[in-house]
Amino acid sequence: MTSVMLSQAVLPFCVSAVATVILTGLALHYLRRKQILDRPNDRSSHTVPTPRGGGWGVLGGIVLSWGLILADSAAGDAVGRMFWLAPGIVLLVGISWLDDLSDMPALARFASQFLAAGAGLMALPDGALLFQGYLPMPLDRILAAVGWVWFMNLYNFMDGIDGITGVETSSIGIGVAAVLLSAGQFVPQVGLAMALAGAGAGFLVWNWHPARVFMGDVGSVPLGFLAGWLLIDIASAGFWIAALLVPAYYLADATLTLVRRAARGEKIWQAHRQHFYQQAARRRPHDQVVLLILSVNTLLIGLAVWSPSGGVASLMLGAVLVSLMLLVFARGASLQDACKRTVNR
Repeated sequence: MTSVMLSQAVLPFCVSAVATVILTGLALHYLRRKQILDRPNDRSSHTVPTPRGGGWGVLGGIVLSWGLILADSAAGDAVGRMFWLAPGIVLLVGISWLDDLSDMPALARFASQFLAAGAGLMALPDGALLFQGYLPMPLDRILAAVGWVWFMNLYNFMDGIDGITGVETSSIGIGVAAVLLSAGQFVPQVGLAMALAGAGAGFLVWNWHPARVFMGDVGSVPLGFLAGWLLIDIASAGFWIAALLVPAYYLADATLTLVRRAARGEKIWQAHRQHFYQQAARRRPHDQVVLLILSVNTLLIGLAVWSPSGGVASLMLGAVLVSLMLLVFARGASLQDACKRTVNR
């Protein structure tokens, strides 16, 4: 087991992390030279112009590590299935980079995401159903594609403070690998997940607060695509509770914020600073907020590993945990003010 874990988990993580650090550094040099900067505005969480497009280095690290994994003869039929992800990645990277350079129409972005998701679902094993057979195959695939596109967009929405996407990417990768390994499934997806985790960790070298480079849409959207595929893959294999638990904080923050904005009649497609983590970041340094998210993610991973035996109870505990985190982020200011008033009296 030790040698298997070394080859399928540790090495992909290390290769991806080191490659991401190097490639992001090279990308940062290019972005500075070309003055491709994210300039602060009233919706920003940063105060100085910062290079945007570091996602090129993240994707480069993942592609290198995934290529090494799939080149191994032990990868078996996963190699053929994974090629369905390639056109989606190329399309998303191209459209997202154009969006980083000059805003692309929303229709073009959504069209590329649905095309990528449609092709990517072909990477699932024949007959695999995301909704565990409760829905007919056509409806199962349609809802899976819609959910996947939402996940790509929420990944982009949530990339709003230093370090958050690197931490979430590492958490999802480690979470997926931990679920598979704990179930005794030494499959190529373990290495693919750990490569994703390594890329997230490598990017933190450059993106930890205060960030020297931002990921940009060229990184966040394709990362949402790849992370989403890993979650869909384990859900279709029967680990659907784990697939909900591992990204539960991201899912809850982005979805609840969208619902709240829609209920107020706001234009939900416009940039804003109303996510729960953004509310917290207005009162605390970015790194403190991200470390709180990391602590919750660690507990969620533990619940995900337990979920095959814990069942719905693990999902309910995860919901309580995430709800408490959102409450802390949303109510922190009033609690702090109340404490100050008490002390002053």
